[in-house]
Amino acid sequence: MVIVNYMHKNRRRITAQMVFVAGLVLLILGIAFLLGAVTDTSKLSILGSLLFVIIGGIFVILALKFVKHSMYIFLALFFLLVGLFMFLVSLKIIPITLAQGWPLLSVFAGLSLFASGWRHFRVLRYRYFIPSLTFTVLGCVLSVFSFKVVSFSFRRFMLNWWPLLVLLAGLMLVFLSLGPPGDKGGETKP
Repeated sequence: MVIVNYMHKNRRRITAQMVFVAGLVLLILGIAFLLGAVTDTSKLSILGSLLFVIIGGIFVILALKFVKHSMYIFLALFFLLVGLFMFLVSLKIIPITLAQGWPLLSVFAGLSLFASGWRHFRVLRYRYFIPSLTFTVLGCVLSVFSFKVVSFSFRRFMLNWWPLLVLLAGLMLVFLSLGPPGDKGGETKP
């Protein structure tokens, strides 16, 4: 009798959580489509951006409730940032096109990697920090060309400054190899 009662309470709790998640999804969809109707934005662009937000939300639930793996934190943050960016671009709150904003994907990857490494280790680890810094700087540099902040093209920059990339790649490898002895820098089993 105790086991049946426990299973019944557990089933009710899971059902309540599923109803809550479904309610949040519908709430987000309603707000997004309402904003889209007010700003005369296509429903397809709003739906595409919300798909990324919903996938990010699923990864948040997986990361915090079930799996508790830093990869899911990375994926959750990345999909949420991309979805939010796409949503703001489709509503024209950020006045650029997705073709111009693609370098920001690298920035989002760097920020997500930094946060997932911090969440996993609770300290700054070079194995997460150096790649996240590299992604963020790369995205910022590519954004300069994509947003036409400078007058010359990326191709011209690469033709003149390619040795800088070799230097930065070597510097990154040196920093990655200088970690504590015996530290693999990856996931640790509890």
